[in-house]
Amino acid sequence: MPGCGLFVQDEARQAEAARFKNSDSKCSQPMDHLALIRGRVEDSVRVKQRLLDDETLLRVLQGAANEVIESQRRGGKTLFCGNGGSAADAQHLAAELSGRFYYDRAPLYAEALHVNTSYLTAVANDYSYREIYSRLVRGMGRPGDVLIGLSTSGNAANVVEALIAANELEMMTIAFTGQSGGRMKDVARFVLRVPSTDTPRIQECHMLLGHILCEIVEASLFPKP
Repeated sequence: MPGCGLFVQDEARQAEAARFKNSDSKCSQPMDHLALIRGRVEDSVRVKQRLLDDETLLRVLQGAANEVIESQRRGGKTLFCGNGGSAADAQHLAAELSGRFYYDRAPLYAEALHVNTSYLTAVANDYSYREIYSRLVRGMGRPGDVLIGLSTSGNAANVVEALIAANELEMMTIAFTGQSGGRMKDVARFVLRVPSTDTPRIQECHMLLGHILCEIVEASLFPKP
């Protein structure tokens, strides 16, 4: 019979909706997540306190920021790369430099390497995903430029390869990682190892450290009168 398939599908959807509606009355009641919320905020505060107490890490951040400043003064570029949430963080931080951070000033040359999706999908398809960033670094990078790689594990293969390529080009390399540093700790000149193994907490601290770096760069290159 014409249309009977649609009728059966509609009946099935209605039955499924009824099953979920009647399966458990608790599902319709709002749940109390305050304990979880407080716990996650406390976790984040604890990791940030460890950052604050780590004098070595703070000095590494200062050194990394100074390298970006000197590179920009010489007309260099600041490139960022990462995957997933770290790609979003890379794009965010690049925008803070190329746009503005706290106040109006001249733009800086900063870019996240994943933003050209045609390039990304072509190279991943024709070569491998592992090469997406290293190939672009070789095309864009010059001695004296800076590459900042972000990975919570420190083991993202495409970010590691990008750092290696940047080293070969005599660029400055900076890594934002988690507690272990992973493979990136062996291929980056400056390594910011967030003292945590919890991915969300590491990413939150990457943004904190990245924002501080951007603030130092902006204030140093464009001091307020």
